[in-house]
Amino acid sequence: MANDNLIMVLNDLIRINNDRVAGYEKAADEARDIDVDLRAVFSRMAEESRQYAAELTQEVVKLGGDPATGTTNSGKIYRVWMDLKATFSGSSRQAVLENCEYGEDAAQKAYDSALKSDAEINADIRQLITNQKSSLKTSHDVIKKYRDLHASVNK
Repeated sequence: MANDNLIMVLNDLIRINNDRVAGYEKAADEARDIDVDLRAVFSRMAEESRQYAAELTQEVVKLGGDPATGTTNSGKIYRVWMDLKATFSGSSRQAVLENCEYGEDAAQKAYDSALKSDAEINADIRQLITNQKSSLKTSHDVIKKYRDLHASVNK
């Protein structure tokens, strides 16, 4: 079926957004004792990915597919790595921000791969993916700004 490839691509993006939700919920929890403003940023980013996953899920259903509900294998690895790093670093603001930026880079790569895939993507879905990627890039830049700001304060 022509839609199978597209459904697979969209399900990958759903999983990446699910990873992002889990990662930011973990980061918000890590930030609980560190920083209230970061906790709000992390919560907002988790909510952003919940919305994106819901939008992508609607498209998969319209295409007649079964939407993904889990996370990626790399996402699980990412969260385990974040857990280990938090244990060693004492959950510093810098470490949490670096882990979040790592996750944002992974999301950008996933969206790039989706847009470059050989799946036949109609204009509406391509626009949805492009809009989400652009918004996620803005989130990436916010995390990077916090990380850079924190790094310069602690020199």
